[in-house]
Amino acid sequence: MEKREGYAVLLVTAPADGAGETIARALVERRLAACVNRVPGIRSVYRWEGTIESGGEDLLIVKTAAPLLDRLEETIRELHPYEVPEMLVLPIDGGSAPYLDWIAASLEE
Repeated sequence: MEKREGYAVLLVTAPADGAGETIARALVERRLAACVNRVPGIRSVYRWEGTIESGGEDLLIVKTAAPLLDRLEETIRELHPYEVPEMLVLPIDGGSAPYLDWIAASLEE
């Protein structure tokens, strides 16, 4: 494993109605993400406006470069149906050198 900074994983949940697929494709097409894993079938329990809610969602695992995070957030807000979409950034401080090189090559030139 190679120690290398500047990459990130962004976790995003989306309703299980196809919105996740739309967002994932747009991020890759716009070269803001090298890859988006769409994990269907998660169940979220959360408090919204004073009420405990539960619903089926997709989890999007977005692989990107840290400098693109602001544009990623802007794009997700543009496409996402939620008033407050989940977006959590997990910095990548290392990984397989060929994979990290592939991420870099797949992003905006």
